[in-house]
Amino acid sequence: MSELLIKDDGAVRTLTLNRPEKRNALNDALVDALKTALREAHADDTLRAIVIRGAGNDFCSGADLESLRKISESSYEENLEDARSLGDLFQMIRRVRVPVIAAIRGRALAGGFGLALACDLIVSDSSGVFGFPEVKIGFVPAMVAAIIRRNMSEKDVFATLTLGYEMMAVELSGIGLVHGIFNDESFEEDVTAFAAQYEKLSHSAVVATKKLLYEIDGMSFEDAIEAGAKANAQARMSEDCKKGIAKFLDKK
Repeated sequence: MSELLIKDDGAVRTLTLNRPEKRNALNDALVDALKTALREAHADDTLRAIVIRGAGNDFCSGADLESLRKISESSYEENLEDARSLGDLFQMIRRVRVPVIAAIRGRALAGGFGLALACDLIVSDSSGVFGFPEVKIGFVPAMVAAIIRRNMSEKDVFATLTLGYEMMAVELSGIGLVHGIFNDESFEEDVTAFAAQYEKLSHSAVVATKKLLYEIDGMSFEDAIEAGAKANAQARMSEDCKKGIAKFLDKK
């Protein structure tokens, strides 16, 4: 059985974590499969969005038992290499040209919550449960700290990472982490329709906007403005922009 299922619906590619009997827990094979799929999606100019979801009742429960056992028996150097592999996956999601959307049903815990946060957008149904329980077993939700610190206030981040409690999708929606909460009954259709919005927009503009947004992270204000100016000038030269301006002027 494949660890990852891949399906295209128009210009939207859905990657389904396919370990439902393990609550789609992350292991080396699944992480590697996600990396390969993201590389292929990045190279496919026909795609406009990517959806990552989980098979069965949960999105992803974090590391599986075998991975935890491996962690407990490995040296520092081996654990560092393993941790960097997951960190590479998070970075790769940001480097993929098109928007990556996490579609959550059920639990998104530990590394599963990290995977969702690494995506550009998160949508959920009402059953979505999120949290970092790592501190309960002496573990640190470490790489994800770099992501969540950019999405929440410092004190909200501290509470989320150190108290180990679970939060519902509606709570995260209130602080801007979950972008949409869809009906349980029509969730799959709603996710598809949400992702398909990117088919109607300028592909070059969306790609450039994603690239710019993450590039300016950490820049000074002056450097970010300059990077924006260069991106703006480059966008003006694109065929999408020229056609869009012509169409707008024709209406006037």
